[in-house]
Amino acid sequence: MIATPEIYLTPDEYLLLEEHSDIKHEYIDGYVYAMAGALDPHITIAGNLFALLRNHVRGSGCRVYITDMKARIESLNRYYYPDVMVTCDERDQETPGYKRFPCLIVEVLSNSTEAFDRGDKFADYQTLSSLKEYVLINTKRQRVECFRRNDEGLWVLQSYTAEDKSFQLYSINFEVTIAELYEDVIYTTP
Repeated sequence: MIATPEIYLTPDEYLLLEEHSDIKHEYIDGYVYAMAGALDPHITIAGNLFALLRNHVRGSGCRVYITDMKARIESLNRYYYPDVMVTCDERDQETPGYKRFPCLIVEVLSNSTEAFDRGDKFADYQTLSSLKEYVLINTKRQRVECFRRNDEGLWVLQSYTAEDKSFQLYSINFEVTIAELYEDVIYTTP
């Protein structure tokens, strides 16, 4: 994310800005931050996962969103653009520009966003009571980190690598091979 000049915007002003902007911005407590573009591995992984998830949830009442749909965290006055997001909550049909009740959020890691995705953004996402899983996908090697909220409300990590052959997303009863997730990915040197 790239900081923009310190001009405070209300949520409504931000949403209006986003409707007319060629650049996506995330919104944190009144301030907007421009989003950087992504590289081929990032886009390929997000696209692969979206296609796999879309086929999986078809007809279930759940919806899958990729890249351009905002996640709204009302309690913290935030809007983020997850790489992939799934919601099964009917209330999310009321808001065409953002979703408030995701059960699954996926971030594909990049050098410029990894620390934020692992740190403050994850902490913010944890305040969403509907969120059951938060997934981080590595673009440098085949590694998927799945954080799941357990019955006690604690976030438990399960990591998957190529040796595991597949990974699971319990929130939507989904399993796929690591090979399918990383299909056509051309790894770049760090």
